[in-house]
Amino acid sequence: MLTTAEQQHQEDLQRLRDLRPIDDDFMRCLFKDNIPLAELVLRIITDKPDLIITDCETQKDMKRLAGARSICLDAYGTDSAGKRYDLEIQRQEKGADPHRARYHSSVMDVENLHSGQDFKELPDTYTIFIIEKDFYGKGEPVYPIERINLATGKFFEDGEHILYVNGEYRGESNLGKLMHDFNCTQASDMNFELMADRTRYLKENPKGVSEMCRIMEDMRNESLKEGIKEGIKEGMKEAALRMLAAGKYALEEIANISGLSLEEVNQLKAERNA
Repeated sequence: MLTTAEQQHQEDLQRLRDLRPIDDDFMRCLFKDNIPLAELVLRIITDKPDLIITDCETQKDMKRLAGARSICLDAYGTDSAGKRYDLEIQRQEKGADPHRARYHSSVMDVENLHSGQDFKELPDTYTIFIIEKDFYGKGEPVYPIERINLATGKFFEDGEHILYVNGEYRGESNLGKLMHDFNCTQASDMNFELMADRTRYLKENPKGVSEMCRIMEDMRNESLKEGIKEGIKEGMKEAALRMLAAGKYALEEIANISGLSLEEVNQLKAERNA
Protein backbone atom coordinates (compact mmCIF):
# COMPACT_ATOMS: atom_id res chain seq x y z
CA MET A 1 0.00 0.00 0.00
CA LEU A 2 1.34 3.40 -0.99
CA THR A 3 2.16 5.95 1.67
CA THR A 4 0.56 9.38 1.46
CA ALA A 5 3.79 10.86 0.10
CA GLU A 6 4.11 8.12 -2.53
CA GLN A 7 0.48 8.55 -3.57
CA GLN A 8 0.97 12.29 -3.85
CA HIS A 9 4.05 11.72 -6.00
CA GLN A 10 2.10 9.44 -8.34
CA GLU A 11 -0.63 12.07 -8.62
CA ASP A 12 2.03 14.69 -9.43
CA LEU A 13 3.45 12.47 -12.19
CA GLN A 14 0.00 12.03 -13.71
CA ARG A 15 -0.66 15.75 -13.52
CA LEU A 16 2.69 16.42 -15.17
CA ARG A 17 1.78 14.12 -18.08
CA ASP A 18 -1.43 16.11 -18.62
CA LEU A 19 0.15 19.58 -18.45
CA ARG A 20 0.36 21.76 -21.58
CA PRO A 21 2.32 24.95 -22.28
CA ILE A 22 -0.96 26.89 -22.03
CA ASP A 23 -1.17 25.83 -18.38
CA ASP A 24 0.55 28.74 -16.70
CA ASP A 25 2.47 26.68 -14.12
CA PHE A 26 4.05 24.59 -16.87
CA MET A 27 4.58 27.62 -19.10
CA ARG A 28 6.70 29.32 -16.44
CA CYS A 29 8.94 26.27 -16.25
CA LEU A 30 9.23 26.15 -20.03
CA PHE A 31 10.49 29.72 -20.19
CA LYS A 32 12.71 29.61 -17.11
CA ASP A 33 16.31 30.37 -18.19
CA ASN A 34 15.23 29.80 -21.81
CA ILE A 35 15.77 32.99 -23.80
CA PRO A 36 15.73 31.19 -27.20
CA LEU A 37 12.21 29.86 -26.57
CA ALA A 38 10.95 33.23 -25.31
CA GLU A 39 12.47 34.84 -28.38
CA LEU A 40 10.79 32.35 -30.72
CA VAL A 41 7.36 32.85 -29.16
CA LEU A 42 7.61 36.65 -29.11
CA ARG A 43 8.88 36.77 -32.70
CA ILE A 44 5.83 34.83 -33.87
CA ILE A 45 3.24 36.69 -31.78
CA THR A 46 4.55 40.18 -32.56
CA ASP A 47 5.37 39.27 -36.18
CA LYS A 48 8.92 40.57 -35.73
CA PRO A 49 11.21 37.85 -37.14
CA ASP A 50 14.36 39.83 -36.30
CA LEU A 51 13.43 40.41 -32.64
CA ILE A 52 16.36 39.76 -30.29
CA ILE A 53 15.55 39.02 -26.65
CA THR A 54 18.42 39.85 -24.30
CA ASP A 55 16.80 38.99 -20.99
CA CYS A 56 13.85 36.93 -19.80
CA GLU A 57 12.66 36.37 -16.24
CA THR A 58 9.77 34.21 -15.06
CA GLN A 59 7.67 34.94 -11.99
CA LYS A 60 8.79 38.57 -12.03
CA ASP A 61 7.41 40.42 -9.00
CA MET A 62 6.54 44.06 -9.55
CA LYS A 63 5.51 46.45 -6.81
CA ARG A 64 7.01 49.90 -7.13
CA LEU A 65 4.42 51.94 -5.21
CA ALA A 66 3.81 51.31 -1.51
CA GLY A 67 0.25 50.19 -0.92
CA ALA A 68 -0.38 49.40 -4.60
CA ARG A 69 -1.49 45.95 -5.70
CA SER A 70 1.52 43.88 -6.70
CA ILE A 71 1.57 41.56 -9.71
CA CYS A 72 3.72 38.59 -10.63
CA LEU A 73 4.47 38.40 -14.36
CA ASP A 74 4.54 34.96 -15.98
CA ALA A 75 7.41 35.92 -18.28
CA TYR A 76 9.06 39.33 -18.49
CA GLY A 77 11.53 40.03 -21.29
CA THR A 78 13.62 42.80 -22.76
CA ASP A 79 14.76 43.08 -26.38
CA SER A 80 17.89 44.56 -27.90
CA ALA A 81 16.11 47.91 -28.41
CA GLY A 82 15.12 48.10 -24.72
CA LYS A 83 11.44 47.31 -25.29
CA ARG A 84 9.71 45.34 -22.52
CA TYR A 85 7.44 42.33 -22.91
CA ASP A 86 5.01 40.83 -20.41
CA LEU A 87 3.82 37.41 -21.61
CA GLU A 88 0.83 36.08 -19.67
CA ILE A 89 -1.11 32.83 -19.86
CA GLN A 90 -4.80 33.25 -19.06
CA ARG A 91 -6.85 30.05 -19.01
CA GLN A 92 -9.97 31.78 -17.69
CA GLU A 93 -11.62 34.67 -19.50
CA LYS A 94 -12.07 36.54 -16.23
CA GLY A 95 -8.29 36.67 -15.93
CA ALA A 96 -8.11 38.53 -19.24
CA ASP A 97 -10.35 41.45 -18.26
CA PRO A 98 -9.20 44.59 -20.11
CA HIS A 99 -8.69 46.36 -16.80
CA ARG A 100 -6.13 43.71 -15.88
CA ALA A 101 -4.27 44.28 -19.13
CA ARG A 102 -4.32 48.02 -18.44
CA TYR A 103 -2.93 47.46 -14.94
CA HIS A 104 -0.14 45.16 -16.15
CA SER A 105 0.82 47.76 -18.72
CA SER A 106 0.80 50.62 -16.22
CA VAL A 107 2.88 48.67 -13.68
CA MET A 108 5.53 48.09 -16.35
CA ASP A 109 5.54 51.84 -17.00
CA VAL A 110 6.11 52.65 -13.34
CA GLU A 111 8.80 49.96 -13.11
CA ASN A 112 10.74 51.34 -16.06
CA LEU A 113 10.92 55.09 -15.45
CA HIS A 114 13.24 56.22 -12.70
CA SER A 115 13.48 59.49 -10.82
CA GLY A 116 14.97 62.22 -12.99
CA GLN A 117 14.31 60.48 -16.30
CA ASP A 118 12.43 62.26 -19.04
CA PHE A 119 9.04 60.82 -19.97
CA LYS A 120 10.30 60.20 -23.50
CA GLU A 121 12.74 57.67 -22.05
CA LEU A 122 9.84 55.40 -21.12
CA PRO A 123 10.37 52.21 -23.16
CA ASP A 124 7.76 50.69 -25.42
CA THR A 125 5.87 47.94 -23.62
CA TYR A 126 3.99 44.90 -24.89
CA THR A 127 1.41 43.26 -22.64
CA ILE A 128 0.54 39.92 -24.24
CA PHE A 129 -2.29 37.69 -23.03
CA ILE A 130 -2.41 34.20 -24.51
CA ILE A 131 -5.97 33.08 -23.75
CA GLU A 132 -7.16 29.49 -24.08
CA LYS A 133 -10.42 30.59 -25.73
CA ASP A 134 -11.14 33.20 -28.40
CA PHE A 135 -11.74 36.15 -26.04
CA TYR A 136 -13.40 38.37 -28.66
CA GLY A 137 -15.04 35.55 -30.61
CA LYS A 138 -14.12 36.84 -34.08
CA GLY A 139 -11.77 34.06 -35.13
CA GLU A 140 -8.75 36.37 -35.40
CA PRO A 141 -5.36 34.95 -34.41
CA VAL A 142 -4.35 38.13 -32.56
CA TYR A 143 -6.30 41.16 -31.36
CA PRO A 144 -3.94 44.18 -31.14
CA ILE A 145 -5.12 46.90 -28.74
CA GLU A 146 -3.81 50.41 -29.43
CA ARG A 147 -4.77 53.90 -28.28
CA ILE A 148 -6.21 56.09 -31.01
CA ASN A 149 -6.82 59.84 -31.15
CA LEU A 150 -10.55 59.82 -31.90
CA ALA A 151 -10.52 63.37 -33.28
CA THR A 152 -7.80 62.71 -35.87
CA GLY A 153 -8.21 58.96 -36.34
CA LYS A 154 -4.46 58.51 -35.90
CA PHE A 155 -2.57 56.31 -33.49
CA PHE A 156 -1.64 57.98 -30.19
CA GLU A 157 1.88 56.51 -30.46
CA ASP A 158 2.56 56.40 -26.74
CA GLY A 159 4.51 53.15 -26.98
CA GLU A 160 1.93 51.03 -25.14
CA HIS A 161 0.86 47.85 -26.93
CA ILE A 162 -1.59 45.20 -25.72
CA LEU A 163 -2.10 41.94 -27.61
CA TYR A 164 -4.78 39.32 -27.00
CA VAL A 165 -3.73 36.01 -28.59
CA ASN A 166 -6.44 33.51 -29.54
CA GLY A 167 -5.39 30.17 -28.03
CA GLU A 168 -8.03 28.39 -30.13
CA TYR A 169 -6.54 29.57 -33.40
CA ARG A 170 -5.16 26.90 -35.71
CA GLY A 171 -3.74 27.04 -39.22
CA GLU A 172 -0.63 26.70 -41.32
CA SER A 173 0.83 30.01 -40.20
CA ASN A 174 3.54 30.01 -37.55
CA LEU A 175 1.05 31.42 -35.05
CA GLY A 176 -1.44 28.65 -35.79
CA LYS A 177 1.28 26.06 -35.31
CA LEU A 178 2.43 27.77 -32.11
CA MET A 179 -1.07 27.75 -30.62
CA HIS A 180 -1.29 24.06 -31.53
CA ASP A 181 1.94 23.45 -29.61
CA PHE A 182 0.66 25.43 -26.62
CA ASN A 183 -2.21 22.96 -26.36
CA CYS A 184 -0.14 19.76 -26.70
CA THR A 185 0.59 17.43 -23.80
CA GLN A 186 3.29 15.47 -25.67
CA ALA A 187 6.52 16.80 -27.15
CA SER A 188 6.21 14.42 -30.11
CA ASP A 189 3.08 16.26 -31.30
CA MET A 190 4.71 19.71 -31.35
CA ASN A 191 5.81 21.67 -34.42
CA PHE A 192 8.61 23.77 -32.91
CA GLU A 193 11.71 21.93 -31.77
CA LEU A 194 12.55 24.47 -29.06
CA MET A 195 9.16 23.95 -27.45
CA ALA A 196 9.32 20.18 -27.91
CA ASP A 197 12.85 19.87 -26.47
CA ARG A 198 12.00 21.79 -23.31
CA THR A 199 8.72 19.88 -22.89
CA ARG A 200 10.53 16.58 -23.39
CA TYR A 201 13.11 17.54 -20.75
CA LEU A 202 10.47 18.50 -18.16
CA LYS A 203 8.28 15.46 -18.78
CA GLU A 204 10.72 12.67 -19.71
CA ASN A 205 14.20 13.50 -18.41
CA PRO A 206 14.60 12.35 -14.78
CA LYS A 207 16.16 15.68 -13.79
CA GLY A 208 13.36 17.63 -15.46
CA VAL A 209 10.66 15.44 -13.93
CA SER A 210 12.26 15.86 -10.50
CA GLU A 211 12.34 19.64 -11.01
CA MET A 212 8.67 19.73 -11.98
CA CYS A 213 7.61 17.51 -9.06
CA ARG A 214 9.51 19.76 -6.66
CA ILE A 215 7.82 22.84 -8.12
CA MET A 216 4.37 21.22 -7.84
CA GLU A 217 5.09 20.32 -4.21
CA ASP A 218 6.20 23.89 -3.48
CA MET A 219 3.04 25.21 -5.11
CA ARG A 220 0.91 22.82 -3.07
CA ASN A 221 2.60 23.96 0.15
CA GLU A 222 2.19 27.60 -0.85
CA SER A 223 -1.48 27.00 -1.58
CA LEU A 224 -1.88 25.41 1.85
CA LYS A 225 -0.22 28.41 3.49
CA GLU A 226 -2.48 30.78 1.58
CA GLY A 227 -5.50 28.74 2.65
CA ILE A 228 -4.46 28.99 6.28
CA LYS A 229 -3.88 32.73 5.97
CA GLU A 230 -7.28 33.13 4.32
CA GLY A 231 -8.92 31.15 7.12
CA ILE A 232 -7.26 33.32 9.78
CA LYS A 233 -8.32 36.46 7.93
CA GLU A 234 -11.92 35.26 7.75
CA GLY A 235 -11.85 34.58 11.48
CA MET A 236 -10.62 38.12 12.13
CA LYS A 237 -13.43 39.50 9.99
CA GLU A 238 -16.03 37.40 11.80
CA ALA A 239 -14.80 38.72 15.16
CA ALA A 240 -14.92 42.30 13.90
CA LEU A 241 -18.46 41.81 12.54
CA ARG A 242 -19.65 40.47 15.89
CA MET A 243 -18.20 43.50 17.66
CA LEU A 244 -19.81 45.83 15.14
CA ALA A 245 -23.14 44.10 15.72
CA ALA A 246 -22.77 44.53 19.50
CA GLY A 247 -22.58 48.28 18.94
CA LYS A 248 -20.51 49.00 22.05
CA TYR A 249 -16.99 49.06 20.64
CA ALA A 250 -15.16 51.98 19.07
CA LEU A 251 -13.77 51.26 15.62
CA GLU A 252 -10.22 51.62 16.94
CA GLU A 253 -10.95 49.02 19.61
CA ILE A 254 -12.33 46.61 17.03
CA ALA A 255 -9.19 47.04 14.94
CA ASN A 256 -6.92 46.41 17.93
CA ILE A 257 -8.84 43.34 19.15
CA SER A 258 -9.51 41.71 15.77
CA GLY A 259 -6.09 42.41 14.27
CA LEU A 260 -7.59 44.11 11.22
CA SER A 261 -6.54 47.55 10.09
CA LEU A 262 -8.81 50.50 10.83
CA GLU A 263 -9.40 50.83 7.09
CA GLU A 264 -10.58 47.20 6.89
CA VAL A 265 -12.91 47.71 9.88
CA ASN A 266 -14.42 50.79 8.25
CA GLN A 267 -14.94 48.83 5.05
CA LEU A 268 -16.70 46.01 6.94
CA LYS A 269 -18.91 48.59 8.64
CA ALA A 270 -19.83 50.17 5.31
CA GLU A 271 -20.62 46.76 3.77
CA ARG A 272 -22.71 45.81 6.81
CA ASN A 273 -24.73 49.01 6.62
CA ALA A 274 -25.20 48.90 2.83
